[in-house]
Amino acid sequence: MPKTEQAGLTPSHVQTFIDDGFVKLPNAFSADLAKQCRDELWADIGLSPDKAEDWSRPVVRVGSKATPPFIEAANTPLLHRAYDQLAGEGRWLAPTGLGTFPIRFPSSQSPGDDGWHVDMSFGTAHADFMEWRVNVKSSGRALLMLFLFSDVCADDAPTRIRTGSHAIIARELLPYGEAGATLRQLGAEDWASTKDCEVELATGAAGSVYLCHPFLVHAAQPHRGKRPRFMAQPPLLPKGEFDPALPPSPVQIAIRRACGLVV
Repeated sequence: MPKTEQAGLTPSHVQTFIDDGFVKLPNAFSADLAKQCRDELWADIGLSPDKAEDWSRPVVRVGSKATPPFIEAANTPLLHRAYDQLAGEGRWLAPTGLGTFPIRFPSSQSPGDDGWHVDMSFGTAHADFMEWRVNVKSSGRALLMLFLFSDVCADDAPTRIRTGSHAIIARELLPYGEAGATLRQLGAEDWASTKDCEVELATGAAGSVYLCHPFLVHAAQPHRGKRPRFMAQPPLLPKGEFDPALPPSPVQIAIRRACGLVV
């Protein structure tokens, strides 16, 4: 096994995650595996990479995928090591698939889903999505992850990331306690509080993964390039609730620092 697959993140990478709210992991899975996954997704949506005249919508969504290539992509030794380093050793559940896939196509139309937001972490299956919640402990989500299954350049609708926004959101969630806040309660005002954060674009070669703090504010954008963008945006699920008896993970350290608590 190559040493790069065993090494995981450096201390500098971990500190970047705590400070900025994300870290990029190039070559987290192979380009060949990325192509296998793209081929499955093309088949799922009934379109072809060779027939651009059929790409009529700016975004096509595919739900969870649990076939072997997707499971393998989410569970490489390098990623497992990074999950341990950021979410806490043994405190996460190995992904049994990946999803959802917002496949973005070159288009002059607005995608209609490009607003700034934080992904909600818990709720009931039949509840209004605006009533889903997130709390300051990040119950229900250990990481937000962006898996690139195609090469993504600046024109290819890369996800926009507000650097350091996780710290602002942590402070704003603190008064809501364990019950957390709904998407409706947070609303546009809280996203506006992060408007001065520097924006980073989630670009990279197929096989790259962005491991993000659950509170990171991010957004889609229109596709101005030539080739469709294939990406998955799954959560890494925690194995259980926060245990104060365990040493804090980098996810928890970032929250505690943001809220002025002892690390």
